[in-house]
Amino acid sequence: MAVTGNNLTFGMVGLGRMGGGLVQRSMRAGLSAVVYDHEPAAVAAVTALGATGTNSLKALVLALPTPRAVWVMVPAGAITEQVVTELTALLEPGDVIIDGGNSYYRDDIRRGAICAARGIDYLDVGTSGGIWGLDRGFCLMIGGQVANVDRLTPLWNAIAPGFEAAARTPGRTGPPATAEQGWLHCGPSGAGHFVKMVHNGIEYGLMAAYAEGLNVLKHAGAGLGQRAQDAETAPLSDPQFYQYDIDVPAVAELWRRGSVVESWLLDLTARALQASPELTEFGGRVSDSGEGRWTLIAGIEEGVATPVLAASLYQRFDSQGSALFANKILSAMRNEFGGHTEKASS
Repeated sequence: MAVTGNNLTFGMVGLGRMGGGLVQRSMRAGLSAVVYDHEPAAVAAVTALGATGTNSLKALVLALPTPRAVWVMVPAGAITEQVVTELTALLEPGDVIIDGGNSYYRDDIRRGAICAARGIDYLDVGTSGGIWGLDRGFCLMIGGQVANVDRLTPLWNAIAPGFEAAARTPGRTGPPATAEQGWLHCGPSGAGHFVKMVHNGIEYGLMAAYAEGLNVLKHAGAGLGQRAQDAETAPLSDPQFYQYDIDVPAVAELWRRGSVVESWLLDLTARALQASPELTEFGGRVSDSGEGRWTLIAGIEEGVATPVLAASLYQRFDSQGSALFANKILSAMRNEFGGHTEKASS
């Protein structure tokens, strides 16, 4: 890892939606990157922009100046485990591995100990910014030894949003702290991904709140149509109170301006609704990649209540079809005790 002033050369393994953006943003700031991906086309695309491409992990390691810094940006879980294991065998004492994916923080603690036994530094870097990070910058939540974090300051500064990304919080004075630049050393090994885990748990809750609220607006005209009148349909007792044809995309646009609930997430929601008001291209299956589950586990073990985050996670489970059998059991029980025939979906 050659560092001269703000110049630094680092390696990137994984050039997907975020890995490629991280490399491009770092190069825009004057840093150099050596890259590898199992897809040669991904390597070629970034190489065309000025990166040094390689065709294997070993080739990437050999191409980097020492001490090396290798950022791993691949799907969390087995793939990350495999890549980190292979790199640990290839790297030398004084080198550093950066895991920027959504790994479980407990895995970071274990991997950090394994790397430390070989004299290799390990940093877990929770990275937020998605496909927009290339232009907006990436928010970085970092765990590991402080000395290893400090020596990579040029890298964090290159890819973080920077001080100008947000108005300064009243009461803050003096030189901007790293958090005001968009990156923070959160603590020892695992702390970065612990903070990112909770970040994503909150994200689940925020997304669910917007989705549920906009859905209430979507159905504000429930009293305008003819409701089925049978023993299996709860009547709408006051249809006169639900006579509205709300323009949901327009409301999302409205709330972006001066509303208490305005946010970048709402900006993206308004963008999606403007492009497709009925969102017909989506089936409504919402995936979860683990962070929400881990946040609930942490809350339970800490004795901290997280009912909103729990509800949003369970909502995702339902959307994936896991509630189907339970719902069939409910229908079966109603039929058994009351002879209630299941109504067909409308």
